[in-house]
Amino acid sequence: MALISYFHFSFTVSDLERSIAFYRDQMGLRLVHRMVHDQKYTSSQIGFKDALLKVALFNVADMPQGASPSGHVLELIEYVNPRGEPLNAATNQPGAAHLALQVDDLEAEFARLKAAGVQFRSDAPVPITHGRHSGGLTCYLLDPDGITLELIELPVPFTPQDLD
Repeated sequence: MALISYFHFSFTVSDLERSIAFYRDQMGLRLVHRMVHDQKYTSSQIGFKDALLKVALFNVADMPQGASPSGHVLELIEYVNPRGEPLNAATNQPGAAHLALQVDDLEAEFARLKAAGVQFRSDAPVPITHGRHSGGLTCYLLDPDGITLELIELPVPFTPQDLD
């Protein structure tokens, strides 16, 4: 297999409207498209008969979208039919995922989100004391469905060449 690019990252949510409000209004992502998937191919693709999915697509405002042909980085899906049950999405559970977003002032974002009632895993941003991001700050927070997001502030500008 020859990979060409990333396309998007996706989370399944229980209430798309609530999640749109969180990711757009609290997290600052830009909603770029909404759609309903109820086509025959949708059911075949995901393996659920008579599937009905509501979908919202987001990107990071002012960030070049790079080589991705999708024009978005995050997809949120609400399974209207069939409805699913919440799962334990704690980060130590096999299969759990999280999305990390870079910010330029984590102390300010932490305070703003905390004041808005967002739940964090730590009492304050955590200093990064080891590795290539040493000197930066990080924290985990939860979206309305308990999905983990990470915020990170790097000590210096970071480019993909820093991975070499």
